[in-house]
Amino acid sequence: MSAWQYYYRHMPADQQEVYHRLLVGLRELSPAIRIPKCEVDTLSTIFFQLRLDHPEIFWAVSFNCRGYSGAESWEFVPEYMFRKDKVKEHQKALSARLERLCRPARELDEAGKVRYVHDFILENVRYDKLEKPYSHEIIGPMTNGVGVCEGIAKTVKLLCDTLDVPCMIPISDRDRLNGGKYLHAWNIVQLAGKYYHLDATFDNTLTKKCGFHRYDYYLLNDDKIFRDHRALLYGAPACTDGKRFGYLEQKRSFTKLEDVQKRIDQAIKKKKADYIFHWRGGYLTRETLSELCALIEQTAAARNTGVEIRVNWPQAVLYTRFTPNAPTVVQNDDAGEDVQ
Repeated sequence: MSAWQYYYRHMPADQQEVYHRLLVGLRELSPAIRIPKCEVDTLSTIFFQLRLDHPEIFWAVSFNCRGYSGAESWEFVPEYMFRKDKVKEHQKALSARLERLCRPARELDEAGKVRYVHDFILENVRYDKLEKPYSHEIIGPMTNGVGVCEGIAKTVKLLCDTLDVPCMIPISDRDRLNGGKYLHAWNIVQLAGKYYHLDATFDNTLTKKCGFHRYDYYLLNDDKIFRDHRALLYGAPACTDGKRFGYLEQKRSFTKLEDVQKRIDQAIKKKKADYIFHWRGGYLTRETLSELCALIEQTAAARNTGVEIRVNWPQAVLYTRFTPNAPTVVQNDDAGEDVQ
């Protein structure tokens, strides 16, 4: 496994030295680590970014510092979530699980590996609003099947690292109104030299609501992801390509009303329970949405069925479920973390 150390690569040399010493000490589960002296805020950022680069270091959750006036170094004292023997036990179990999980995907191409990782999260992880300590680390999703956005993003990175797919974890800017350090974490992956956003947490919450895999936040560019994600707290690679978006590759992205009508009619005719598509024919304004909903309702009525329409407005994705003898219902399909 070779981690893509995005944050390390973008640090100045003096911070890289601190990062390197911390990495060595944390891997050895050292009770204290001697590091060059630096500002405490800077040290906090280095420690946080190191754990984004290396999600396999799940046991280090906080730290204290000891030092003396005039000294050129700090004694970094990490706080570990578990005793050393318990960490070793978790490492052994995680290593075995990683090997089993990644074995079927090793022969896939890069795109296939990313799809495999994304779908693993959708099928095996539940968003955990209780925020237990392990929910922020890989052991939440990997061993307990639960996690918050940070734990899910770290798990995606761990799996991508294991499969040799370049992956990093962007962090959104702080929620200034509520005083939070950051609001949300997701991933950026590299495919064929280009970068794409992948938010498995948001797709996970949507999937749990409708019962099948959602790709609303799969391989997005910057323009699309920041329609409902805050600006970044730290820098990240620019994602400029919009040609690998999940529904576009699945041929479920339409620019013409007649194409929507045709696909909806085919889905009902084939007795499918639902159909999902992306609207690419300009901005999804209220007027456009009204046209789409009216068209879907008329198409369903012609086939003697009702329809429920859920709209992921920021990403212009419409999910339709066909229900005989039921009135048409239109509602928002929110993808935020609190959605269950």
